[in-house]
Amino acid sequence: MEPVSGMHLVGWREYAALPELGVQRLPAKIDTGARTSSLHAANIELFDRDEESWVRFELEFDGRTLLCEAPKVARRSITSSNGQTQRRLIIKTVLRLGNEQFRAEFSLADRSDMTFPLLIGRTSLRHRFLVDSGRSYLVSDSPETGRMKGLFT
Repeated sequence: MEPVSGMHLVGWREYAALPELGVQRLPAKIDTGARTSSLHAANIELFDRDEESWVRFELEFDGRTLLCEAPKVARRSITSSNGQTQRRLIIKTVLRLGNEQFRAEFSLADRSDMTFPLLIGRTSLRHRFLVDSGRSYLVSDSPETGRMKGLFT
């Protein structure tokens, strides 16, 4: 199937990068049922830098921890897949998925019980990607290729 109007075809799972946070390769679930993208975060704390509100958090995955900092964009009510509504901090950072790189918003949440530390929702996908729900790793290497790069820079 050819992509429509220059949009890229992605599978239901891919690897993505968050270069401004120092993340080279992170497993991501592509989820058209979720409006907002979500990133795993632990030990979240707010602080001020140059009269702006920032967020510091730990991204834990695969036995490693990366300390990340980003400007806080907002705090919003997000309803999770189990129907619970939480107030979550929102950050905006660069997302690279395949050859596409753009700024995207992410809610920070404890995703330690989830298989994927990164969930990419439909707001980030809109006008850029089509999703083939029956396939995986259409714009990134699969884990089986043996070409795994480091998770963090």
